[in-house]
Amino acid sequence: MTRKNMVSTARTWVRLFAVLALALGLTTLPAGGSAGASAAPSFKVIAFYNGVYDAAHVDFVKEANRWFPQLAAQHNFSYTSTNNWSQLNASNLQQYQVVIFLDDLPQNAAQRSAFEQYMRNGGAWMGFHVSAFNTNAQSWSWYHNELLGTGAFRSNTWGPTSVTMRTEGGAHPSTARLPATFTSSVSEWYSWTNDLRNNANIRILGSIDQSSFPVGTDPNQTWYSGYYPIMWTNRNYKMLYANFGHNAMNYTNNTPLSSTFASEVQNRFVIDGLLWLGGGSTPPPTDTISPTAWYSLANRASGKCVDARAAASANGTAIQQYTCNGTLAQQFQVQPTSGGFARLNNRNNSAQVIDVKDVSSADGALLQLWLYGGGNNQQWQAVSEGGGYFHFVSRLSGKCLSVPGSSTADSVQLAQSTCNGGAAQSFRISEQA
Repeated sequence: MTRKNMVSTARTWVRLFAVLALALGLTTLPAGGSAGASAAPSFKVIAFYNGVYDAAHVDFVKEANRWFPQLAAQHNFSYTSTNNWSQLNASNLQQYQVVIFLDDLPQNAAQRSAFEQYMRNGGAWMGFHVSAFNTNAQSWSWYHNELLGTGAFRSNTWGPTSVTMRTEGGAHPSTARLPATFTSSVSEWYSWTNDLRNNANIRILGSIDQSSFPVGTDPNQTWYSGYYPIMWTNRNYKMLYANFGHNAMNYTNNTPLSSTFASEVQNRFVIDGLLWLGGGSTPPPTDTISPTAWYSLANRASGKCVDARAAASANGTAIQQYTCNGTLAQQFQVQPTSGGFARLNNRNNSAQVIDVKDVSSADGALLQLWLYGGGNNQQWQAVSEGGGYFHFVSRLSGKCLSVPGSSTADSVQLAQSTCNGGAAQSFRISEQA
């Protein structure tokens, strides 16, 4: 065979392979563009979708299949997407470290069985929005009751809106770079018949913050109060579920009005979560404090923020914990003084700092705002615990800034107590704009 004929034959096979891939509904996007020029991917992802029902879901699938390949190129994994659910079988799944469900889930017994065995054998999964939807949890009890823990769909909000999300659940790779609260992308939100807080296997990673209510624009489909988890994992499986994945749409002409990937902070959860699922390296959370930045300080035990009571800034204002809300009363600057210590300035009035009342060195001495005068009871050493968490040690007493009794209640005044390494003395710092 001549060289010309060999090249022609090779091109023919390439075209035939491309046609076959399209016929199977399979699109593979290796990390870094050309497979020959890039390193072997650190892990492989396959995403399943249908993309035929509800223009808002269809649009999410389309943008996900644009966004994830870009992510794959940046983080050296491969991303394959397909609407051919017959690929959800034991033989094919052996090739992939992570499975993603984009706004859908398998419908027949063979596909469901293959996925269950994949997960029981240590596979990893990430699901979005409709991938948890059902009106009869018993139709696939392992998935809806055991893996997800939701039971059946109960209600939804309408129309699609963003919410203030509250990070919770303690240190986890998927939330290591998230602040205590952040603004989500726009979505329709679901609630469930099961309360995930009552399931010991479920670890809730994010929920709708109380400051978001009401959620929705239709009075008949608006939530005015309650607890609504949005992101979670299951301690018995390597999985993550996120309830977002429904874009706002102009249904007259099916034009998208929002993007699920519009929130850079929310994207960190997807990125870091996916890297964790795939066994890749996640971007490290910051353990460096800028002396000019402003931070929220969220307690590891309660998830609530250090706060100047009633947003006051006068001498004697109680320093308390309160539901994180992003206000200036909950923002502090860690400004160095000397010897590794710093004053904790409040953003409402940077001359006012966190102060140990009555210059006390006793356990239980309460904390307040007071005009900075250089006292040792007004200076703290920020000690990194890793993962973005710190504890704060008083220069006067050597004792730690603490939530008394490990309380989770709003308005509990903070105090100093003997350092013990407990969660009530651990605070996650998150930079604020």
